[in-house]
Amino acid sequence: MIETANRLLSVQEYYFSRKLREVAMMIKAGHPVINMGIGSPDLAPHSDVIKALSKAMDHPKANMYQAYQGLPELRSAITNFYQTHYQVTLDSNTEVLPLMGSKEGIMHISMAFLNKDDQVLLPNPGYPTYTSVTKLMQAEPIYYELSADNDWQPNFEALEVTDTSRVKIMWVNYPHMPTGADVKVETFDRLIAWAKRKNILLVNDNPYSFVLTQNPQSILSRPGAKEVAVELNSLSKSFNMAGWRVGMLSGNAEIIQAVLKVKSNMDSGMFYGIQQGAINALNVDQSWFEGLNRVYQKRKNLIKILATKLETQYDSKSVGLFVWAKLPERTIDSETFIDKILHEHHIFITPGTIFGSQGEGFIRFSLCVPEATIEDAINRLG
Repeated sequence: MIETANRLLSVQEYYFSRKLREVAMMIKAGHPVINMGIGSPDLAPHSDVIKALSKAMDHPKANMYQAYQGLPELRSAITNFYQTHYQVTLDSNTEVLPLMGSKEGIMHISMAFLNKDDQVLLPNPGYPTYTSVTKLMQAEPIYYELSADNDWQPNFEALEVTDTSRVKIMWVNYPHMPTGADVKVETFDRLIAWAKRKNILLVNDNPYSFVLTQNPQSILSRPGAKEVAVELNSLSKSFNMAGWRVGMLSGNAEIIQAVLKVKSNMDSGMFYGIQQGAINALNVDQSWFEGLNRVYQKRKNLIKILATKLETQYDSKSVGLFVWAKLPERTIDSETFIDKILHEHHIFITPGTIFGSQGEGFIRFSLCVPEATIEDAINRLG
């Protein structure tokens, strides 16, 4: 075999890619595994989205290359969405860039700004892709620890004494995944001021702000944010469009332009029909989110019963698409615990350790599971 690039030595196959193969083999062997590990929405998109996508198939330009910056109507829909829900004013020509999912944005931002041996501040626990992309860029991940004692907010005293001379980017993710912690307004304000002083690009990854929240927040709504920050957002979770890959990057125009340089060399535009569907999604009224959250709240109430049966503790105030639960004080580690539940009860739950060392002693349940299935899981535990 031809030798692979050295950068591949720095990363492993994504945990879910490996674990889901194991789950698939168990199912194939006849074991009825309940998957509570993945945050892939099982609910349908809005009917208007499906109609728009279907109608777009007949458009004479549907099969053609699309603009790298997306349809002007899509960019306008994004800016209107941000104005309506976050009270953020954006220029649709310079401060918005549609993406094929926010995961693409993580890679493109990193490619645009990181050189070999640069450093990146990453949350611990946090989304594993931040680490893997940083390593693929041959940059160095530097973790800032989040803890339940501090409501999973950054420890600014620790940040102040951190050597940031080589740090180019700081990744922030609120509402936070995996813990479900919502951001405190003062957290955004302190981060913006700190990043300005340190000359660091601040990126808030914001795909969960409408799931079980009372007040959707954007870092871009805070004073001075556009001087130093951009925000990733996604239609995957809030609009049940995960497989259709629609995201966006918003904020500082110069940052957007730099990312566009990368993106325009990596793809040939988003499928026309998906863009039309996204436009309709971004224009739905508040009742859409209220309906989704009624479903998720019922599921969350059941997940709490399941978590209690497993003798774990959880924060009832958490938001987002998951329930983050603390294991009882015992010597067993998170991965051993979930493997025990998987093989004894055929229930797959995510171990907290895949999100970093601060995830040890925790497990994560997904709310993307029908109520009847959660009830089945509860009954399996006796």
